[in-house]
Amino acid sequence: MFRVFFMENDYIEILFENVEATQIEYLVAWLSDIGYEGFEEGENWLKAFIPAVSFDEKLLKENPVVKNCSMKVSTIAATNWNAVWESNFEPVVVEDFVGLRADFHAPITAVQHEIIITPKMSFGTGHHATTYLMMLAMRQIDFTGKNVFDFGTGTGVLSILAHQLGAKKITAVDNDDWSIENAGENFTKNNCSNIALRQQADAGEGQVFEIILANINKNVLLYNMKKMATQLTEKGVLLLSGILPEDVMDIVNKAKQENLKIQYQTAKNNWVCLQFTH
Repeated sequence: MFRVFFMENDYIEILFENVEATQIEYLVAWLSDIGYEGFEEGENWLKAFIPAVSFDEKLLKENPVVKNCSMKVSTIAATNWNAVWESNFEPVVVEDFVGLRADFHAPITAVQHEIIITPKMSFGTGHHATTYLMMLAMRQIDFTGKNVFDFGTGTGVLSILAHQLGAKKITAVDNDDWSIENAGENFTKNNCSNIALRQQADAGEGQVFEIILANINKNVLLYNMKKMATQLTEKGVLLLSGILPEDVMDIVNKAKQENLKIQYQTAKNNWVCLQFTH
């Protein structure tokens, strides 16, 4: 998970080690609320970044999750992190189905679909297991002529893939400024004229969709399940990820309350993708 920022001043980097996936999800949400601007996560570790002038070590150490994990604090001199990350950006290939690359990479020829993105650290580059799982699941869905809702679009790659798979109309929303800017650039770069992009925080659209895509997190999915179910057509497809194995039953039970039936489940790197229908 990433968010881009340009560092005109020094930043503090916090490395949390020996943290579980559920703790990482909690820390990202909490740290975002108290001013942290960038995150990078791996297996059992999380890096968080905040301007040095805003760093409050006392507040950080009062958090019970922080107290129970290893934490290293370091200062990073002012730099353009987007340029640094761009220089290290590697293409992503999902089997022989889809390849994602930046425009400075050579074309990926051994795939059915190719997506070109501007690498700006927004979530959804395909490097994270959840985005990979969503794209792989989309391979089994008929998008031809369908009306699609991409809730939490991030870089916009799922909307772009839906466009390439033949969707008639796509509505893409996100609540993050950087994601909206990045997704808009990527839609233009991939010649997607049938995607309506809007900034909003929930799944309320007031229209119906034959396919809904939502790669976010458990709490947002649970909170918006009723809205997504209401907007899904009969026999429509709801594809979800951002889910940990221990959260699957919570998602499934909530979906059942909204008369949604599970069709498909797959996992990668301790993340799960679920497909439902009415």
